[in-house]
Amino acid sequence: MNPSRLVLAGAVLISALQIGFLSWNIAGRAAVLRNGQEVLLQVQPVDPRDLLRGDYVRLGYDIATIPAALFVPPLTGDGDYEAHPVWVLLSKQEDGYFTVRSAAFDRAALPAAEAGDVVIHGVAAGRPYAGGSTTVDYGLERFYLPEGQGKPIEIDMRTRPFAVVAAVADNGSAQIKRFLDGTTVLFEEPLY
Repeated sequence: MNPSRLVLAGAVLISALQIGFLSWNIAGRAAVLRNGQEVLLQVQPVDPRDLLRGDYVRLGYDIATIPAALFVPPLTGDGDYEAHPVWVLLSKQEDGYFTVRSAAFDRAALPAAEAGDVVIHGVAAGRPYAGGSTTVDYGLERFYLPEGQGKPIEIDMRTRPFAVVAAVADNGSAQIKRFLDGTTVLFEEPLY
């Protein structure tokens, strides 16, 4: 085969692989947003600016701090679970928000889900201790905003409740679908 044709074929193959990888990532995110079960999560304010990436709101959640006693089996403080996968069973409360019912490092250890319960996947971000709690990251901790809107929202978050509606897929992965100021939708993520 001619060397120039070989180089061209290689470049086409590499380009096709890159486009395929990007398309696969976008389609996966869109599938969660389109088909995932919605959960309403109350947020806590954190600093919303990144000079390199623009305005965003860093979000903390009530479900991010899980008491050791809610783990199956209960955490004893004997291990370092940081960066371990965590499965969290969320239940809907009367006010519409979801809260932690149980958590485990093995999904099979969770109690049976009741109607409306959702299992979300996260990663342990802090070392648990007996009688205390551990922190879990769900990949929902940042929401990027149009330029200039981060600071006003940061101020507003300290005076009134904000929430997100997250879509959770069957495998536990989650994406932020809507960002709410009370019950008013401020921003909604497009599928593509």
